[in-house]
Amino acid sequence: MSWANHSSSVPQWFFLVGVPGLEEFHLWFSIPLCLMYAVALLGNLALLVAVALDPALHQPMYVFLAMLAATDVVLSCSTVPKALSIFWFRSGATSSGACLAQVFFVHFASATESGILLAMAFDRYVAICKPLRHASILPRSVIQKIGLAVLLRGFSVVVTFVFLLRRLPYCGHQVIPHTYCEHMGVARLACADITVNVVYGLTAALSTLGVDSVLICVSYVLIVRAVFRLPSKEARLKALDTCGSHLCVILMFYTPAFFSFFTHRFGHSIPRHLHILLANLYVIVPPMLNPVIYGVKTKRIREGVARWFLQAGKHF
Repeated sequence: MSWANHSSSVPQWFFLVGVPGLEEFHLWFSIPLCLMYAVALLGNLALLVAVALDPALHQPMYVFLAMLAATDVVLSCSTVPKALSIFWFRSGATSSGACLAQVFFVHFASATESGILLAMAFDRYVAICKPLRHASILPRSVIQKIGLAVLLRGFSVVVTFVFLLRRLPYCGHQVIPHTYCEHMGVARLACADITVNVVYGLTAALSTLGVDSVLICVSYVLIVRAVFRLPSKEARLKALDTCGSHLCVILMFYTPAFFSFFTHRFGHSIPRHLHILLANLYVIVPPMLNPVIYGVKTKRIREGVARWFLQAGKHF
């Protein structure tokens, strides 16, 4: 079949149904989801403004954290509003263009967040293992290049998903049993062989999240080895404390990410509604908790956010 025929077979509309089999609970699902979304937006935007306005926070760790906050805003904003519209108004209809855009932004934000977490692990490695060279290894120009490389990698890997989905014929299949459009969920509607989509999706995940997680593990092995060479217990505890927030964020991101990824492809015995609920937690829980964890653990961020709120209050 030609490219034109494949492209013309993409439905004009797709229909998201939310959580199949649990429709009567949609309103109850929406309450915690809406609250978590509000916390995620407020926390990440406050963190972004604090880092932008406070010169004391223009250090690699906080710049990477601001990148993480921006990515979390993209991830939550590209999924939660549509989920809430389904839960509240049963408004599951979405144009094919909007659905493919959602596929792009969901996977782009995930790949970008993984790259940023790797950059943050590298920053912690340099800060602990090579503290005297930290400023020279990670000047502002290097941080900008790292950020650009993370964005370009995410874009180049994820944009292929859109083209792979557009080439498939759907034979009128339009109903997606989910709260948002994602690559394999849309691909499974096709009435053609989707082996290319499956193989590329697996390759993309392993080359981004897989490689990043391995490199993060390597960096923390080196960090732990360096920490236990420190002369005093107090110095060791202080060094480990600086990594505590990052480790919490890593676990929150990669655990549901890998669970969702592997169950979507291999966990056919897992109930569909459980997979969908976990997929929704994946796009909202890390964005909600990341600024909370760093705000609680990092004094400079607490002070920066407090100053911003005080300055904002003076204008009212």
